[in-house]
Amino acid sequence: MYYPFLLYSDSIRHCPVFNGLEGDPYIADLSLTSPLLEDRDVRDQNGLQAILEAEMAKGGHRWGVAPYLERRDTLLGDCPQMVAEQRFLHLGLDVIVPLGAPLHAPLDAMVETTGYEAGEGNYGGYVLLKHAHPRFETFYSLYGHLCKTKLPAAGKTFAAGEAFAEIGDFHENGNWFYHTHIQVITAAGLAAGYVSKGYCAEKDLAEINDLCPSSIPIFKIR
Repeated sequence: MYYPFLLYSDSIRHCPVFNGLEGDPYIADLSLTSPLLEDRDVRDQNGLQAILEAEMAKGGHRWGVAPYLERRDTLLGDCPQMVAEQRFLHLGLDVIVPLGAPLHAPLDAMVETTGYEAGEGNYGGYVLLKHAHPRFETFYSLYGHLCKTKLPAAGKTFAAGEAFAEIGDFHENGNWFYHTHIQVITAAGLAAGYVSKGYCAEKDLAEINDLCPSSIPIFKIR
C-alpha cells in the first residue's frame, strides 16, 4: 500500500501534528494576487505576521493553513533561485500556529535527517521523518521553519503522537511568519532532491504526485 491510502487502514495509528486545534482554520491566501501581499515588502515577515494575526482574530480563528500547490510568484519574487527555475508552486501545506507550538509525529517515525538551513527565505530549522511499516511503502514527511535549539537527533524514533520539535522564531525559521511547512516526499522524491525543494515549476506537475504528493491527508486535527 502506498501514501495516502495507508491512512485509511485501521491498523495504522495516525495522530494530529498539532494538539488542540479547534474551530475552522483561517485560509491564508499567499497566491500571486493575494491582497495580503499587495504593496508590501514580502520579506517583512514581522509585518505579515501582524496582518495574519489581525485577520485571524477578526474571524475568530485560532489557527490557519495556506494551500498545497498554491502559486506564489509574488511571495518568492526576490528569491533568485526560485525566479531562475520558475519554481513558484508550493509543495507543502503551511499550518499557521503560535510561536513555540510543539509538533507531533503523525505516524510512527524515525528522524532521517535534521538540521538548519540558514538564509533569508529558507527552512531554518527542519526535520525529515521517515515512515516505514510492513503494510506500506516507505515515505517521508518534512517539517520546516522550526526552532533550531529544539531539533531531534538523526536516528531518534518517535511513536505516533509524540512531540519532536517546535515552531521557530523569525531569526531561526528562515524569517517567515509562524508556521510549519509540511511536505510529503516519496522515496523517488528523496532521490530527486526534494528535501531541499519546497516549490516546483509548472513543468514538474505531471510527475509531482509521484515525488511530493499532497500533504493534506497526513495532516489531521483530531
